[in-house]
Amino acid sequence: MRIVRQPAVAGRFYPGRAPELDATVTTLLDEARAVAAPPAAPPEALIVPHAGYVYSGPTAARGYVLLESARGAIERVVLLGPAHYVAFTGVALPEADAFATPLGEVRLDPRAEELAESLPQLISYAEAHAPEHSLEVQLPFVQRVLGDVEVLPLLVGDAGPEQVAEVIEACWGGPETLVLVSSDLSHYLPYDTARERDGATVGHILDGDWPLPDRSACGARGINGLLVVAPRRGLRPELVDYRNSGDTAGDRARVVGYASVSFTHPPGLGTAESEVT
Repeated sequence: MRIVRQPAVAGRFYPGRAPELDATVTTLLDEARAVAAPPAAPPEALIVPHAGYVYSGPTAARGYVLLESARGAIERVVLLGPAHYVAFTGVALPEADAFATPLGEVRLDPRAEELAESLPQLISYAEAHAPEHSLEVQLPFVQRVLGDVEVLPLLVGDAGPEQVAEVIEACWGGPETLVLVSSDLSHYLPYDTARERDGATVGHILDGDWPLPDRSACGARGINGLLVVAPRRGLRPELVDYRNSGDTAGDRARVVGYASVSFTHPPGLGTAESEVT
């Protein structure tokens, strides 16, 4: 029997009807494109936020527009995000064949079970995926920017940097694969405090300095895994956009931070071998 994971936050974190959702994503991408210089090459990995689109959508869009030239070349997205609702140890697969959004279904990588057999930290846990927004909110952007691609959705629970890195390495092929880490930054701090705290966190990411403390970013464990793998593949991080909910649609007394960070090869180097929250 074919299993399709249904949307959990459509109509809350993003519009629940296809016409409105398509218009919202299109507007966000248009606005991002207007201020973003075309990259020399599309990123091979991205960190993007996962709050409601009214809060973090502009920052996410600034990352996604960098991928537009890779439409047709990227065939597979390895998507990692934190588990907000269910605690578990390891990295969880969803036990599904597809994820649905108002824009249609997204095919899941059929090789997931094969991966799970070789990596003991990979588990199947549909109950953790069912209510989770950190992966779901990325899918409409993926659908509009990259088209018909396979997605491997991974929720990161209690797992160390090397454990997560091992999963990323096993899933990451070549330029046909994009690694996408979904994470917000600080939560519910005053505006100026958040900017200071987030600036330090972004600095650690750009310096490749891991592990990030869990409370610095809700997706810190996924980011840590990417920071382990990125230098092995010759990738360099670059800040694309930073803002917080106080800059978009929220109260400045208690804000949530958002950043998009791209990972690309430095010029002249080829591919290395090897709601508010």
